[in-house]
Amino acid sequence: MTDHTVIIAGGGIGGLVTALTLHQIGVPCTVFEAAREMRPLGVGINLQPNAVRELGDLGIGEADLDRVGLPAKEWALVGLNGNDIYAEPRGLLAGYKWPQYAVHRGLLHMLLHDKVVERLGPGAVRLGRQVKGYRKQDGGVTAFVEAADGSRSEEHGTLLVGADGIHSAVRAQMHPDQPPIHWGGALMWRGTSRGRPIRTGASFIGLGTHRHRVVIYPISPPDADGLATINWIAEVVVDNSEGWKQRGWFREVGIDDFAHHFADWRWDWLDVPALIRGADKVYENPMIDRDPVPTWRDGPVVLLGDAAHAMYPTGSNGASQAIVDARVLGASMVAHGVNAEALAAYDEKLCGPISQVVLRNRGAGPFGLLNLVDERCGGTFDDIDAVVPAAERTAFMAGYKAAAGFAVEQLNAAPPTIASGARVAA
Repeated sequence: MTDHTVIIAGGGIGGLVTALTLHQIGVPCTVFEAAREMRPLGVGINLQPNAVRELGDLGIGEADLDRVGLPAKEWALVGLNGNDIYAEPRGLLAGYKWPQYAVHRGLLHMLLHDKVVERLGPGAVRLGRQVKGYRKQDGGVTAFVEAADGSRSEEHGTLLVGADGIHSAVRAQMHPDQPPIHWGGALMWRGTSRGRPIRTGASFIGLGTHRHRVVIYPISPPDADGLATINWIAEVVVDNSEGWKQRGWFREVGIDDFAHHFADWRWDWLDVPALIRGADKVYENPMIDRDPVPTWRDGPVVLLGDAAHAMYPTGSNGASQAIVDARVLGASMVAHGVNAEALAAYDEKLCGPISQVVLRNRGAGPFGLLNLVDERCGGTFDDIDAVVPAAERTAFMAGYKAAAGFAVEQLNAAPPTIASGARVAA
């Protein structure tokens, strides 16, 4: 590895999009990923139009995304008795120049990995290699890398990008006094089942209250039998006064462990118990994030994605923000060069505003409308306008979109994050 290479710690969505961006602007880089092999892990996530735009500018267009998901048409919140609280079109139907996509996270991850290998070469992603820490030095940085077999090495580069997730070793060194992972009490069970899409056929539906809800949306178009892969998240809030007692943060569980919480959730248009029991595997994890930190930068080292801003999934924008992070970092290098000044510009632009999004999501993000409805009527109503007037609902959603960077007018009018053909000056 040459001293001019950027080292990327972590081969998740943020790390791989960073690699593709650096390659696009002419900056050599190498990704170090702790996993010994890349596998399509995870369930459904949403890519907001701002992220889809950035992927398109990387040459990853709708034809690619159609292989891993489908364009979303609607976002809706529904009360406990099945009546709508709020519904709006999404993506192109909402006036964006770019669609919103509901995708299988693992398939998207593999798509990005394949693009990196295709464009940068098979040595660009070094599997079974975890960055455990770093040492700053004049003109660059040394990353301490531990291999899966326990052997250790030192890798030298100009910059280090810590894209190593919520358990980031890079962040832990940068902020050694950071508080532990934050869990607010929400417990989630996640799975996918085969089922018939409802409403528009590509609707994201949040149903229930802020303390007891399910989220449902398809992540594939229907097959010839009319059935699609439906992603679902079942969630309850429990007593967290004694903290998280499980050994790990993510585990496979049996359906009978939690299905009783939703046993009566049946309407003429949706049978939640049947959907849950249609899953082959179900995973349990607490809804966790990290308290914001005052900076994502330490000289030639910077944080990106979940390492910088792990957030509750209530806003459906964690992966989207990681993609935007990578593009803003690339734009900063185009403007300032491959140096600490570029990292400072990136940090200045994103750290403060996105830290506020972390806190917004902790307060339920756009699902905060469920809080209002629950407070005012217990989640059951006949006329939503009598509970939360239409103007109040619309203003609430507009505020979240603006904070998260995907307000339609703002996004449509914005110039490309990285101009076509832009390269870092030699």
